[in-house]
Amino acid sequence: MALGVLFGGPSPEHDISILTGLQALRELSRTGDALGLYWSKAGTFHLVSSGVEAESFLEGVPAGSTEVTLRLGADGGFVQPGGRLQKERRLEIEALVLATHGGPGEDGSLQGALDLAGISYSGPSAAGAAIGMDKWTFAQLVTAAGLPSLPRALLVPETTELAFAGPYILKPRFGGSSIGIDVVADLDTAKARLVTNAHLSRGCVIEPYREDLSDVQIALRTYPEVELSAIERPLRRTSGAEILNYQDKYVGGEGMVSAPRELPALLPEGQGEFVRAAARTLVSVALVRGVARIDFLANDHEIYVNEINTIPGSLSKHLFVEPLRSFAELLADLVGEARTSPTHRYSAAGADGLVLRSAGSIAAKLA
Repeated sequence: MALGVLFGGPSPEHDISILTGLQALRELSRTGDALGLYWSKAGTFHLVSSGVEAESFLEGVPAGSTEVTLRLGADGGFVQPGGRLQKERRLEIEALVLATHGGPGEDGSLQGALDLAGISYSGPSAAGAAIGMDKWTFAQLVTAAGLPSLPRALLVPETTELAFAGPYILKPRFGGSSIGIDVVADLDTAKARLVTNAHLSRGCVIEPYREDLSDVQIALRTYPEVELSAIERPLRRTSGAEILNYQDKYVGGEGMVSAPRELPALLPEGQGEFVRAAARTLVSVALVRGVARIDFLANDHEIYVNEINTIPGSLSKHLFVEPLRSFAELLADLVGEARTSPTHRYSAAGADGLVLRSAGSIAAKLA
């Protein structure tokens, strides 16, 4: 049986997912059989060559790819349709490495489908992915765990006041990256963005914009045991930029790997210890599984938990330098976790027919 790498998907982070997926596919192909599964912007799945390059996806599905379908149920899996002279073929995949960023690939939708299909996969469970993608829910869990975070509120057209002053930063409630983020001066402008910013259509969170705070990040992995990466301080390519934006993170050829950074970050006394302790706390609070990255906002005197990325760009391979872990080792352990610790197996235990036997006539219940 082969290993699979699934990437792409109908998400604003589609292109970054391709880069992460191709890196993982190429690495796994060095030591064994690996299948590349491309999830198109239209939502279709395609089997692609392990040697395909990023530019092959510029016009959509690469030439020479074969469309496959995802089938649910006891005999579920990815199936290659048959032709006039061939039967359909089920792809024999032992485990999937998920390189799906944002959208349904990181919000639990894909994970739920794979659970129903009985396919083992890396990264968060459906519940863990949903928690990580929802910035409002994640913030409530952080606060409940006693960890510091900036005040955060839901912004809706009916909002008339906030418990904190501007300027404000607006974030898509269900966004997985810096795409769609806006910095505004006042509440009226913020509410206007609900109409003009398409990325806020499914929900918007609002919090104080603090120009004095900069990003600090740490990655972790949960298998074979919880292990933390070095702490990094990402740097902005554009002087004077309000936030660490999409270009800062990803435009450089290798996704997050080629982004400018201070690694390891030079932090004030005590901040490194706080970051590491907070990361360990969040493993259980946010149901972390696989490789994740936790983002903080800090200055010399304050530090706050910001958000979690449950399937980070390039799988945060560049952060595991203390101790040094090769990309091959990270992938092997992701596969090992998928094999030995599946996220969920559904069961009908307890549905013994007792309620049905005593139900009587449905028609009578409608009278």
